[in-house]
Amino acid sequence: MRVLLTFVPLFLSVMLLQLSSGAIGPLDVLSGSKLEFSKPEIGLLGSAHFLGFFVGCWWAPRIMGAVGHARSFAVFAACGAMGAIAHPLIPDATIWTLLRILSGLCIAGCYTVIESWMQAMLTNQNRGKVMGFYRVVDIGASSVAQLMIGILEPASYVSYNLIGIMCCACLLPLALTTNTQPPTPEAPRLRPLQTALTSPLGAAGVMIAGLTASSFRMVGPIYGQEVGLSNQQIGYFLATVLIGGAIAQFPVGWLADRFDRRWVLIGLSALSVLVCGGVVMTGSGNFYAIFIGAVLFGIATFPIFSVASAHTNDFTDADKSVEVNASLMFIYGIGAIFAPYVTSTLIDLYGPSALFAFIALAHLILVVFSLTRMLARPTLTERTRYTYLPRTSFTIFKLLRRGKRKGSQDIQK
Repeated sequence: MRVLLTFVPLFLSVMLLQLSSGAIGPLDVLSGSKLEFSKPEIGLLGSAHFLGFFVGCWWAPRIMGAVGHARSFAVFAACGAMGAIAHPLIPDATIWTLLRILSGLCIAGCYTVIESWMQAMLTNQNRGKVMGFYRVVDIGASSVAQLMIGILEPASYVSYNLIGIMCCACLLPLALTTNTQPPTPEAPRLRPLQTALTSPLGAAGVMIAGLTASSFRMVGPIYGQEVGLSNQQIGYFLATVLIGGAIAQFPVGWLADRFDRRWVLIGLSALSVLVCGGVVMTGSGNFYAIFIGAVLFGIATFPIFSVASAHTNDFTDADKSVEVNASLMFIYGIGAIFAPYVTSTLIDLYGPSALFAFIALAHLILVVFSLTRMLARPTLTERTRYTYLPRTSFTIFKLLRRGKRKGSQDIQK
């Protein structure tokens, strides 16, 4: 407990950061609908967020090198607060797209600072306990943020002001901490093409994960509105997926450490196709079926990034793991940037079921590609341990060091 107390300022900052940044996405969807933005314009807001996130992951280590951790955190938090507060001042879709870039910069930059700070404080003795608590704080705050849209009035100055206040409040724990600022980490080199050649299936898996997560998080509220969910029910709908994903981590990790990970990927993607197909056939009106589908959707799709990353690391030298995983995050970002605009446009053309039809098609392609890759080369008997990987910053991979397990008993073909 004494060890965890030293990390309390960082955890408080993460919690407040997630409450603000996690709520602004669905609130923008509901606000955009109220202001009569087109569905493609609303989807572009989600794409802009991930564009800012991508730039922030790359830029944050360089900012820390120039001004240090605390000042860097202040810079990125200020970007997020300004982006939120400015929304009701200029209710225009183009301006909001630029403001969402600021929100993406904020979350990527702040997480990079926090995780770099944590990396300097962790030891092999406390790593597991601290990272476990960190995951609970992150997922818990993210789930609560989704539920907040049930009480935040769309297109309201008060709603965006509250989000801006919480973003400013995340500055206080780090500003008041007496912990010594750590040295600036070296920015990882990004070699996405080389990483994709090292593990084509791993690269494809994380791209599909990015496509799936960004489509649902940023366009899911549009789906909820189209099928008749209230704002509060939309919040429950989004949070339910996160809960399902959290439930899946232990059993999927157990399977991924004992069986060929390609079969685990195939199983998860096949389940995703079935769940999405079921949601499409259910249509609107059956709320219980929609929420059951949301839980199953989280179970099927949430662990895919971690399984694909573990598969890639099986073919990677330990000294290159941070570089490779940063490149995987880059590939994830490519899918995440384009998917919200594409899926919102499809919903505009074909109705709400197009969201899940598009995701089902993407996972069907991943199933076929996985089977093809199984014919190209065998799996390895020396593998990394499975670890749940939050998609927060390039630095997260330094926090989650994964050694390799040896022995053919770890894999059953």
